[in-house]
Amino acid sequence: MAKYLVETFYTCTFKVSHYLDKIDEKELENLEKKEDGKFEILDMKIDNRKTKNLEKSLKTVNNLSDKEKQVQKVSKIDDNKNMNNTFVKNLNESVNKRFGMPDRRKGYIQKATIGDHKVYLHTGEYEDGKIGEIFIDTSKEGELVKALMNNFAIAISLGLQYGVPLDEFVNAYVDTKFEPSGKVYGNDRILSASSILDYIFRELAISYLNREDLAHTPSIGRSDKMDEKNTVAMSDENNELIKIVKDITSKGFVRNDYKRKLIDLSDIRINLKGKK
Repeated sequence: MAKYLVETFYTCTFKVSHYLDKIDEKELENLEKKEDGKFEILDMKIDNRKTKNLEKSLKTVNNLSDKEKQVQKVSKIDDNKNMNNTFVKNLNESVNKRFGMPDRRKGYIQKATIGDHKVYLHTGEYEDGKIGEIFIDTSKEGELVKALMNNFAIAISLGLQYGVPLDEFVNAYVDTKFEPSGKVYGNDRILSASSILDYIFRELAISYLNREDLAHTPSIGRSDKMDEKNTVAMSDENNELIKIVKDITSKGFVRNDYKRKLIDLSDIRINLKGKK
């Protein structure tokens, strides 16, 4: 039998999504009882860790009288209540907490042209590859429009850093219509857009959410023979090379297609000769 017990307490931020055919008071009251919700963990961190000596605990329990055991049970109930209250408090605090970006971060820049307007989209990523900020630069626009786009990008970045899922922004801004609009040049996955915002959030959805339904062209990849030659026959989780590439490469830039972006140079020999 083990002599020690180690308990780890976590602070977890999560969301549960339910898809309903209709919305009324009865459905909303019974929403927490539904088991068809999609559970997604947004953030988790270790709160504290405690170690207990089981031998001492057993000796203490055996020496307690029935009255003392009853008092201990009541005390445990109070402790559990306090622990639950602490967990709820920490959960609420974590929900309202901003997760700042690292000082040195990954990301990518996508240049595209909508009509006669050039749009530069800059992204910043956390260490795990999740997007945490965007910057939007435009050309041929007045100072007012540039200032509005800049501050709009700041608002989106703050929302992402406070835990708002990217798909919420995508659902809100895709298919918005205003000028400039029309054909898109410079992006291999998006051929047209109804507005700058429609283009930007289509690009982010394709790059960070794998939303192929919002792309106009299929993902461009190599043939199966090239894949077999240039990739290692191992899963991403077990391949050390893939792990290194994920650590140093922007997730949005490669659009999760790490294996197809790798080229095997093991059979290539370079002959370096100095000039005589």
